[in-house]
This record gives sequence, structure tokens and C-alpha cells, in this order.
Amino acid sequence: MNELRIISLPGTMTYLMDTNIVKKWFIKHRRQFPWRQKLSPYHVWVSEVMLQQTLAKVVVPYFERWMEQFPTVEALAEADPKTVIKAWEGLGYYSRARNLQAGAKQIVEEFNGQLPNNFTNLKKIKGIGDYTAGAILSFAFQNKAAAVDGNVIRVMTRLFALEEDISQPKTVKMIRNQVENFLPDEKPWLVMEGLIELGATVCRKKPECGKCPLRDHCQAYFQGLEKELPYKSQKIRYEKLTRTVFVLKCGDSLLLKLPKKGEIMEDLYEFPYVERGKKREWIKRWNLEGGSQLKTVNHSFTRYRVCLHPEMYEIDSQLEVEGCEWFKRDEVEKLSFSSGHRRVLQQIPVGLQ
Repeated sequence: MNELRIISLPGTMTYLMDTNIVKKWFIKHRRQFPWRQKLSPYHVWVSEVMLQQTLAKVVVPYFERWMEQFPTVEALAEADPKTVIKAWEGLGYYSRARNLQAGAKQIVEEFNGQLPNNFTNLKKIKGIGDYTAGAILSFAFQNKAAAVDGNVIRVMTRLFALEEDISQPKTVKMIRNQVENFLPDEKPWLVMEGLIELGATVCRKKPECGKCPLRDHCQAYFQGLEKELPYKSQKIRYEKLTRTVFVLKCGDSLLLKLPKKGEIMEDLYEFPYVERGKKREWIKRWNLEGGSQLKTVNHSFTRYRVCLHPEMYEIDSQLEVEGCEWFKRDEVEKLSFSSGHRRVLQQIPVGLQ
């Protein structure tokens, strides 16, 4: 059965396309993921939040562990927040985990523990935006709903050789409207997820046009613009930071910086650190001697690119440092760390004495 749709965007040509092209391609080439095995609203919601700015292959073990710990919305709502953050450790953007738990509590209190099946109510839930709401409606409830992420934006802008700035909300809105028009009446969720899969595996930043089922319809391909689109004017400017990390060891204890509410690394422990230029000042202040260099660690968060230079010092008595606390080495394993400082911790043997 043909599913012919009228395909056009403002300023582009209009023509018919059989959306079965995408549907058939997706059924044949879709990757197998645990969240696709049980398309419950809760599974879809958690997986889509985890997949934001994270590769699917990285998400798989996190998703599986998460569902073991928090198998239902109610289990997540009732969990210890520290346990939730620990389960998220390593995925970054920890506000996503906090929003998931806040959203779970909201669903229990306002929606009897069930994710709503309409866009308006889904958008009321903490952390659920247009894309996630569309994904839940499409994949879990199998509605005709647009879920427009970066993958879909790449496919659509190339398909129509759309040169408008995708950093502008009006451009994204225009694409979302066209995706809704693009979706067929029969099994629209297969086409919707097919567009996402196509952007994730074929129509990537460096497109593999030879593998694309839409190549014969792609205006960017015909015009030689496939590597130039999509166009985005706003570039993220990253700030580089270089820090000395003090790994202070007293017997079998380590000194850690306590997390503070409202900071970027809220809920996450770190070793005390200073900007590289202040290293000598703090060595003198703490009267440190005989430090040993650990391996340099590079990590990123939000708009920062950070180079950590960890140094380990063995001291005879525990220093009292404002904002820090001493922890036994075995206790440290139970705490949630920022990714960079977790990699510093991994260089320190568990059985330190």
C-alpha cells in the first residue's frame, strides 16, 4: 500500500513521496535496543531523556541498570535522590536525572502514576519538552505525533536543501509542522522513528548518501550541499580551564569536596582543586610535601573543557578544610562523582593503607 504524502517546505518545490520508503528501510535496518523491546510510556520517557546528547551504545547499560533499580514510575518517585544520581553517574547533565525524579513524583501525584497520552499534559511534567512529548506519543501511544530532534532536523534540511538557520525557533517549528504532514495515517510511529534512525546512522554529520533510501529525493544531494547543511549560526564557545586536583590521603581516608546546591556539579563529589596558577599558594597553606603526579584527566561539561592535573599527597593528620569532608576509601565508592574526578579516583587503589 502506497502512503503518498505531499512534501514541501516554504520556498521549496512540492512533490509526492511514498513514506513507505522510510518505513520499510526502518523495519529492515533498525538497531536493537532494550527500550524498543518494551514500548511502555515509562520506558520510552526514560530512554529518550537518557539519549539526549548521549550516544545510544553508551545509554544501553545505564538504561538496563536503571530499570532494575527503578522499574516503575512509583519506584522512581519514592527513591532516595542520592541513589538516583548514583544510577546516572557518568551520563552527565545531571539535571536530567533530577528532572526525571521530579517528573515521576508529579505523575504519581497528578496523573495517578500514568504518563498522560496528550501533548498538553505531557508538557506539564518537569523536564518534558516538545521532542520528548512527541516521542512518547509516537512510540509508546502510537499516535501521529512529530518528535523532532537533531537527527530529524538533519534529514529534513537536507531532503529539502533548507538553508534557514536551525538555531532559530521558527525554523524548528516549520520543520516540526512538515514532519507532522509527512507522517502517514497507517503506523505513523514507524516512519517517525525511521527518520530518527536515518539521521542517527546514515544522514549523520558526515552523511553516507550511498546508503540512504531517500537519496533519489534529496535536494541537498542533487545540489552538492549535503555536507554544508544543516546551517546553524550560533556556535558554542567553550572555555578552557586547567586545574590542580589535590588528592589528600590520610591513612585509609580521602578528603572530598562536598557538593553544593545550585552549582554546576550539584549532587556530585569531587576532590579539592584550584586553578593551576594557585597551586603553590595552596601547597604552602596546607604545608604539603612529597606529592606524586597522577595521570592527567581531560573532561567536559556544559561549555567548559577542563584539564585536571591530579597530585596525591600522604599526610599524617586530617586537615580541616571548609566545604570538605574526610571519607573512608570504601565509603567513597558509594558516592556519586563528576566524570573527571571519578577518573582521578580510579587511579587510587581501593586497598590503600
